[in-house]
Amino acid sequence: MAMTQDDPTAVRFSDTIKDASWNAHEHAEHSRYMQDLLAGRLDLRRYADLVAQQYFAYQVLEDASRHMADDPVGGQFTFPELRRIPALEADLEDLLGAGWADVITPTSGTITYCDRLRSACFEWSGGYVAHHYVRYMGDLSGGQVIRRIVERTYELDGHKGTRFYVFDQIDDLKAFKEDYRQLLDSAPWSPEEQERIVEEILLAYRLNTEVLDSLGPA
Repeated sequence: MAMTQDDPTAVRFSDTIKDASWNAHEHAEHSRYMQDLLAGRLDLRRYADLVAQQYFAYQVLEDASRHMADDPVGGQFTFPELRRIPALEADLEDLLGAGWADVITPTSGTITYCDRLRSACFEWSGGYVAHHYVRYMGDLSGGQVIRRIVERTYELDGHKGTRFYVFDQIDDLKAFKEDYRQLLDSAPWSPEEQERIVEEILLAYRLNTEVLDSLGPA
C-alpha cells in the first residue's frame, strides 16, 4: 500500500515506483547500444545519434512542462533548472557542427516514444509526472555515470558533448532527488491513480529501451 498524506507509516509511493520499475530500469541500462557505447565500441558519431534522439524527446517533454505549469499537481514538477534543450543544442553543435539540425532524424523508436509523450503528458498530470520521473531522475542518477564514462572514453573536455548531463543550476543532486521523491509521496493521487502512474512509468521505460534498440549495435 502506497503512502498517503493521512497514513505516513505506509510505504512511500516513491519506493513503490522504484520497486515496481527496477527490472525495467535495469533492462534499459543493459541494452546492447548502451553496453557498446560505454565499452567504447562506438565512434563519436554514434554517440551523437543518442544525443539527437534525446533532443527530439525533450522537445516534446519540455513543451509539456510549459503546458503543465499551471496544473495544481503537474505544475509542482516543472522545475526550470531541469530543462535540457539548451544543453542538448550545445552538445549537438559540438558533436555535429553548426548544421546539426539538418543532419539529425528521429528513429522509429523515438517517433513512437514522442507520440506517447504527446498523448500522455499534456492533459494528464499523472502521465506527465510519470514520464518526467523516468527521464529526469534517470539523468540525475545513472546519467551522471554515463557522462563520466563518455567523457573519459571519447576524451571530451569541458563537458563538450555532455552538457546534457550537467545540472549546474542544482547545488546538491542527492538533496534535489530526495525533495522530488517527497513531492511524489505527497501528491494527492488515489491508489487507483498511483497504479495508473506506475503502469505509465513501466511503459516509459519500455519505450526508452526501444529508442536505444532502434539505434542498433556497434
